[in-house]
Amino acid sequence: MKDIAPAKPGKFEDPHVTAKGEMRAHVRLTDPQTLWFNTGTLCNITCAHCYIESSPSNDRLVYLTAAEVEDYLDQLEARNWGVSEIGFTGGEPFMNPDTIAMARASLARGYRVLILTNAMRPMMRRSVRAGLQALQADFGNRLTLRISVDHHGAEFHDLERGAGTFEKTLAGMRWLRDAGIRMAVAGRTTWGETEAQARAGYAALYAAEGFAIDAHDPGETVLFPEMDETADVPEITTACWGILNKSPADVMCASSRMVVKRKGAATPSVVACTLLPYDRQFELGTTLAEAEGAVALNHPHCAKFCVLGGASCSA
Repeated sequence: MKDIAPAKPGKFEDPHVTAKGEMRAHVRLTDPQTLWFNTGTLCNITCAHCYIESSPSNDRLVYLTAAEVEDYLDQLEARNWGVSEIGFTGGEPFMNPDTIAMARASLARGYRVLILTNAMRPMMRRSVRAGLQALQADFGNRLTLRISVDHHGAEFHDLERGAGTFEKTLAGMRWLRDAGIRMAVAGRTTWGETEAQARAGYAALYAAEGFAIDAHDPGETVLFPEMDETADVPEITTACWGILNKSPADVMCASSRMVVKRKGAATPSVVACTLLPYDRQFELGTTLAEAEGAVALNHPHCAKFCVLGGASCSA
């Protein structure tokens, strides 16, 4: 009887070797800078290409509480990670009734706080606006809201987020401007523009609206590459660092982790990446101590977004 050779694995299947049998790259947590909290996947809108599939009905990740965030802040101090920034993402963070309290707890411990938001109705509720004004009064520019503005013009932004969303987001940004709350912007690079053209477009928008945001600073205007899990992208091997002239320290999982709470779970857990909250291979445990291990770059996003795209969710 003829021996049948075992089938070779496809791409991004084995955490240790690639489909070609080469050693897969791993990244260690070498310089923790940001601890992210996913406040829950519920959102007031449904975007066409949301990496986390947030919507008014997606509660796969449920609301974190202020007490749970405080516990991880305690762990940060105990582990001495040296983190300087606490980030809040969703879903839409301002859907979570504890977001202001979570931000205040983080700011009160001396961290910078970054909140990712669409600046629409959840943020514009009276109680949230009052909370943001109080945070700004107490902590000033240590608080930043990064607003999702997918394109500098209404046509493409609304194509992604729904008719009329561009103007609603601008209304929220005008309120933030007038309240003196620091803003940044997250855009997309899917519109067939060069980076120079995109940044020029954002610069014109900021100038017209009087927004104190630097269109040419990649920390203030972040342009994210598109993420398509079905795209054919190369796997990252240990040899790629030298070939690409990159360092593992440049990849987001070398400097950040994210806390999530899955629906039905008794406690939150820590995942390696803000982009991969559902993929269980990137779940590292329930504590920060368990989350200090190396991460296998075993997903298309690892290659396209982080290594080849050079992008990062942190400021």
